[in-house]
Amino acid sequence: MGFGIKAGVNFPKYNFSGDNSSFETKSSTNFHVTAFLDAPIATDWFYIQPGVSLQGKGAKFVDNDNLEWTQNTMWIEVPVNAVAKFPVQNAGSFFIGAGPYVAFGISGKNKYDSNWGSAQTEFDFGKDGTLKGTDFGLNFIGGFQLTNGLMIHGGYGLGLTDLTPDGGGDAKQTNRVWTVGLGFAL
Repeated sequence: MGFGIKAGVNFPKYNFSGDNSSFETKSSTNFHVTAFLDAPIATDWFYIQPGVSLQGKGAKFVDNDNLEWTQNTMWIEVPVNAVAKFPVQNAGSFFIGAGPYVAFGISGKNKYDSNWGSAQTEFDFGKDGTLKGTDFGLNFIGGFQLTNGLMIHGGYGLGLTDLTPDGGGDAKQTNRVWTVGLGFAL
């Protein structure tokens, strides 16, 4: 049994789908910090990794009039990943994994930039807010962990919850997040 911490850069965006079409926004840049438990299950190569994470998500929108709108959101995320580790002689182990997550929105900001200037506003989550306050999805992770515990990791978060607070009619808005970073496991 072990534990670890990892941090890195997020490249989040939104996916809008409905009416037999799909649209993805541009990626913004944010960060993540995760603490996790590394629990072996019956073997020395299969692990369960529950954790708690601060995840920066959001997206960037650009229109034809040079108006750029960036939405940054912060979430407390609770992932539970099943991870397989494949040793590479004495160097360490490659790992891959996947699992579900639940996330709770804690803050949100919209930033507008145009030829006329900039503005920033904060928003709320929930039924009467800009976005729903709870998100469910799937994580996919992979990387390499050295024998000293240092790890290089990457991943993808596939949001499954429609984030529009009122159901959004036919359109569905979901999170999509690419991640890269470093970590350390004990």
